[in-house]
Amino acid sequence: MIEWFTWVQFGIGTAVALFCIILGIARRIPNDYTVGAIAVVELLLLVQLVVAIVAPFAGNPASGNVLEFYIYLVVALLLPPLAVVWALVDRSRWSNIVLGAGAFAVAVMVVRMLQIWTAVVT
Repeated sequence: MIEWFTWVQFGIGTAVALFCIILGIARRIPNDYTVGAIAVVELLLLVQLVVAIVAPFAGNPASGNVLEFYIYLVVALLLPPLAVVWALVDRSRWSNIVLGAGAFAVAVMVVRMLQIWTAVVT
């Protein structure tokens, strides 16, 4: 994993979460901006997937539990699309809150994935 990319993902995920939650509190329904913002989070996760596959071949193997890392990654990849489906089905202000919660959960999971990848094994 690339540490700086993890922190970029965390920052963007947190910003998207705040954006969606603020619009939800303002009683706005999901729109192209909120769904597009969560799509950016998903795109960054797809790049993270490619990085996680290529990194061991480039001399950056995981030192923690690889299975746990990939389970976190798969679940993180599923959260944004599921939140978007919720937003498209429900179409209420609460859907923006769900989009924000999904983005924040992904941001936290990305940091946890970095911890797993760089774990000190004794």
